[in-house]
Amino acid sequence: MNIKEAKEQIKNAMKAYFTKDELGNYAIPIERQRPVFLMGPPGIGKTAIMEQVAQELDVALLSYSMTHHTRQSALGLPFISRKVYGGKEYDVSEYTMSEIIASVYDMIEDTGKKEGILFLDEINCVSETLAPIMLQFLQYKVFGRHRVPDGWIVVTAGNPPEYNSSVREFDIVTWDRLKRIDVEPEYDCWKEYAYSVFMHPAVTTYLEIKKNNFYIVETTTEGKSFVTARGWDDLSRMIKLYEQNGIKVDENLVRQYLQQKRVAKDFAVYYDLFNKYRSDYQIETILSGAAPETIVARASAAKFDERLSLIGLILDAVISESAEIGETEAVISGLITPLRSLKDSAAALSPAAALDKLISSREKELERGKKANSVSSFDQKVNQRIINELGVIRDAIVRDDTGSDAFGIAKKHFNGMVADLKKSAAKTGDRLTNVFEFFEKVFGDGQEMLILVTELTKNPYTAKFISNYGCEAYFRHNKELLLYERRSKSQRLLVIC
Repeated sequence: MNIKEAKEQIKNAMKAYFTKDELGNYAIPIERQRPVFLMGPPGIGKTAIMEQVAQELDVALLSYSMTHHTRQSALGLPFISRKVYGGKEYDVSEYTMSEIIASVYDMIEDTGKKEGILFLDEINCVSETLAPIMLQFLQYKVFGRHRVPDGWIVVTAGNPPEYNSSVREFDIVTWDRLKRIDVEPEYDCWKEYAYSVFMHPAVTTYLEIKKNNFYIVETTTEGKSFVTARGWDDLSRMIKLYEQNGIKVDENLVRQYLQQKRVAKDFAVYYDLFNKYRSDYQIETILSGAAPETIVARASAAKFDERLSLIGLILDAVISESAEIGETEAVISGLITPLRSLKDSAAALSPAAALDKLISSREKELERGKKANSVSSFDQKVNQRIINELGVIRDAIVRDDTGSDAFGIAKKHFNGMVADLKKSAAKTGDRLTNVFEFFEKVFGDGQEMLILVTELTKNPYTAKFISNYGCEAYFRHNKELLLYERRSKSQRLLVIC
């Protein structure tokens, strides 16, 4: 199965394991909860989907790579304990608490989350001395004398033996105690993730043209040669930073992440061509509805690969603007409850002090979420922006000398944010309409229009924007989609009193 299907399988298993009976006990006792074993080639996103599962279930996530552990760190250190048996004293060997089990308890103490996922990666590559202990752990959830706390579910991962010479084969007894999920790389599935993290458009458009270069692992005379999903992801992030700092992206950089010479060279050449397209097509003129006839003529005469690159450039701009709108909507929605609490706050606490208390509380909550790995990067940004806006409102209240009530000041600031959002959304809507007009003029109802509508539908940011604000041209070209009925959902949230 692909990584998206694997994520749903894991998520469903977690929901089942977290289910409690009428007495508040787990329906499946922890010792009967089979650890999930996620088997798949390296770099396909096994760790990433565990982070997503933890965030979506709002539970903690603690990750360990077992190749970094020794027998002592996993089992604990031995010490001599004196015990009495049959009236006689004996020296008995015991073990301190495992570093891994202790980290689970630390996570519970630091975050307040009593339910979580203990994710052990590369579980089938442990050292020879650690192997028996790990097999016992997989069967009984115990390191030494210390068991994984109730409410914590074990998920493991490993690579097939053809990818890692250190892999140890499990026997049938061990496999029979695991919930095994096999995962294979698949570009179309990974592309959804690529959109969510704003993958560099040069990467996504290149892979759209050459999907066979998405994931490669082969043996050559010089050793292993490979390209992985992780490599594309990390390369994308580095390209963005190089561009931001005015540093040239060349084949030397690409080879550091795509360790297959042919693909690295091919992508480096494409990246240069992509930048030429970015310069030649003047994407901003297309978005503003002022594309000159020279650009229209060039796009009309372009080969399909060049057209795909152009579509990627346009989509990147539209997605970025839609995501900014969605983030601001989430910030505004998140301000409603704290501002209402300001209106209803007790007279014993000044408005500024009440906001200080609220800001401090939200900062601690955000920090706990980060430690627990239960807050997505999007939610982190939104919550930080909410905290910043509350700080701006507090400062405005402190500076005010007109005698205005605190809630009135807060409401004025909030309404200004709503007004700015509506202006930005209207502008983005106009620019999206301009894109459709450009496509209609250049490509008509051809394959390029189908690609545009499909990608706008599949991308979560543009799909939400169109659902909330509409786009007549989009619906005209995609009549089967029923997003329009939900377009007012976010607008109903923009009221605080």
